[in-house]
Amino acid sequence: MIVKVVVDVPSGQTDRSFDYEVPPHLEKAIERGMRVIVPFGPRKVQGFVVGISDVTDLNKLKPIEDVLDVTPVLTEELLALGDWLTTSALCFKITAYQAMLPAALRAKYKKEIRLVHKERMNELQDDLKALFQYQSVIDWEELTKGHQQRIPQIKKAITSSILEVIYVVKDKVTYKKVKIVEPNNEQDLLAELKTIDNRAAKQKQVIEYFLKNRQPISVKELIERISTTRSTIKALVEKGILIEREIEVSRDPYADRDFKRTTPLTLTTNQQKIIQPIFDSIHQKEHKTFLIHGVTGSGKTEVYLQSIAEVLKEGKEAIVLVPEISLTPQMVQRFKERFGSLVAVLHSALSKGEKYDEWRKIQQGSVKVVVGARSAIFAPFKNIGIIIIDEEHEATYKQDENPRYHARDVAIKRASAYQCPLILGSATPSLESYARAKKGVYHLLSMLERVNDVKLPTVEIIDMREELKSGNRSMFSQLLYKKLSERLARGEQSVLFLNRRGYSTFVMCRECGYVAECPHCDISLTYHHTSRSLKCHYCGHEEGMPQRCSSCNSEHIRFFGSGTQKVEEEITKVLPGARVIRMDVDTTRKKGAHEKLLTAFSEGKADILLGTQMIAKGLDFPNITLVGVLAADSMLNLPDFRASERTFQLLTQVSGRAGRHQLPGEVVIQTYTPEHYSIDLVRNHDFIAFFEKEMITRRMQGYPPYYYVTVIQVSHEEITKVIEVTGKIAEYVKRSLSNQAIVLGPVVASIPRIKNRYRYQCMIKYKNEPTLVKTLKEITENYKREMNKGDLQVSIDMNPYVLM
Repeated sequence: MIVKVVVDVPSGQTDRSFDYEVPPHLEKAIERGMRVIVPFGPRKVQGFVVGISDVTDLNKLKPIEDVLDVTPVLTEELLALGDWLTTSALCFKITAYQAMLPAALRAKYKKEIRLVHKERMNELQDDLKALFQYQSVIDWEELTKGHQQRIPQIKKAITSSILEVIYVVKDKVTYKKVKIVEPNNEQDLLAELKTIDNRAAKQKQVIEYFLKNRQPISVKELIERISTTRSTIKALVEKGILIEREIEVSRDPYADRDFKRTTPLTLTTNQQKIIQPIFDSIHQKEHKTFLIHGVTGSGKTEVYLQSIAEVLKEGKEAIVLVPEISLTPQMVQRFKERFGSLVAVLHSALSKGEKYDEWRKIQQGSVKVVVGARSAIFAPFKNIGIIIIDEEHEATYKQDENPRYHARDVAIKRASAYQCPLILGSATPSLESYARAKKGVYHLLSMLERVNDVKLPTVEIIDMREELKSGNRSMFSQLLYKKLSERLARGEQSVLFLNRRGYSTFVMCRECGYVAECPHCDISLTYHHTSRSLKCHYCGHEEGMPQRCSSCNSEHIRFFGSGTQKVEEEITKVLPGARVIRMDVDTTRKKGAHEKLLTAFSEGKADILLGTQMIAKGLDFPNITLVGVLAADSMLNLPDFRASERTFQLLTQVSGRAGRHQLPGEVVIQTYTPEHYSIDLVRNHDFIAFFEKEMITRRMQGYPPYYYVTVIQVSHEEITKVIEVTGKIAEYVKRSLSNQAIVLGPVVASIPRIKNRYRYQCMIKYKNEPTLVKTLKEITENYKREMNKGDLQVSIDMNPYVLM
């Protein structure tokens, strides 16, 4: 028996399958999609079985060492999906397969040194001899950490065959185990109770507990329940009265939460009209992509829930994707309340163990619905009946490192494999999706009114230039200040949105104009007030706040721009009674912080929720009647063709947090460019007018959805090398593609240097280039040797979502 294995060595030469022999005792255990350990050169590596055969072209094969799984971790459909990803995302097969699995299933490699000939130990130098005196195998890290001088000695001993290197594959999988106790038998309990000494009152208490409750209980829970100690239980175990054993339990991140079951709501006439074609697609087992264009508060979530219920009736499974930042407890709660324990949740705030346990529930078929961020699209279901992508326009659905896939493309591929519907939902669909819906590639379903005739909030746009002219230098316009004060007086809640964390965006000297920059990146440092330090948000560099300008020694060094920390400080000055909750990357770092802050806000423990993008979507609180946007144009001036689209989407989304229930909502948007259409059209929540206007700009400039875009970025520590390589690549692309393709560059990237590496790029715009993938693969093949050394990096992104 021969297996074809894709090995965990991500490089061009190894991006294929290798043949291995299966020892007879493992033949019955092997299936396609399983992980195995195989010898590869001098080391042992993890690999995936992608084929089984009884013929090979090779004379001699190495045997596989071990099988890591009882059942395949990759289904036949996921193996095929991995093949497709290698072309569509230009990645190695092993990278595609590993992206589909939780981190706990990715191998960890360990290098160990073993003493081969004990009788030749005297030939070793003294400190090595002492180390191998009592053990024959020592970890490489343990041998060399802080003792670099040993490396030449070890190499010499390996050459002389006294020592040898062994590579061990460590499976990261850990199971959570809990100690439980239970009575041996009832007679022993009764006999012990009669003879027990009065001084052993605690033991007596434990026996009395088990005479009433015969069920096994965890040691921890028993200690808490009857206020006993571990030594009391141990004494009874040693006597044989109780039996102690370990059992495996699933880590449930929501175990301490109580979800009350909800029943489906009665659909409005419009919701019924929208859901019918989805039901038809489910019953007819037909793959269709539906785009639900539904304004905020139009009841899209109820449509999702009832569509899933229909799929579950047919015995099938559902995948629901939500953007990472809107994976709020509210979203999880809605699905858990409707479908209970049938729901698994996957997102980055879970520990490795929790993620692995949630993944195992999916793999074992004990759940039917998965709610998660981008990577949940690879959930190992075997009978998918529907895939839903909420807020489909979000950039977080695009992975910005290898494999650079977009969750929507993977969803289309999986939905077509299972012949089931895919639902894309958004109040502000991406231009590409809406254009496809207009052309009939997707089926457009519109929900342009809120449920129960709740009115969309009124939007007022404030020109901050006029505020300055009238002498208002505060970060709050007079109107926003007045409306915040009114909300405080009425006991209503407000949301303030600013897309910048930190205290101030940069620090500048007013004498000479010097701006404090990161020494490793070409970007200004951000001042953080709590730590009184300057931080780089790209590489993490941190330094103290200077007292004097390092360029001219002046004391006139000041903060410019406002981050969330500064706004929080300002609120407490102008509205002294206001209770503020700030939500940004800095305040939500700790596990569960996101949920705690939102729960506190929902319980009315704060009047104002101040935050960055993470508060712009997914929140539904009845008492929010005011939304204030502090710097609406902060994203408008970014060097990115999607800047206008992102601005419109974000402003519309954050506006939608106001007045979602009985109380009417108001929105105040502060800007220095009120005339720009991406801001002006938010006034009437007019997505269609925005779409038409933006499409004209895209057509004139030759950007998606009229053209596809691929960006090739080159980085190196030497600027001359970067310019030379990018120039050669641009020339090669021009020669290899048709005359219809537009190649721009090489040009310096918008942030020229990050982590001491210079960055240049070139962009390809095209409509149909059959040889493009082949050309791009040849570029990576050509530079792979230099890339393997780690000096040069050439990254290719087909359909990039961020051009920074």
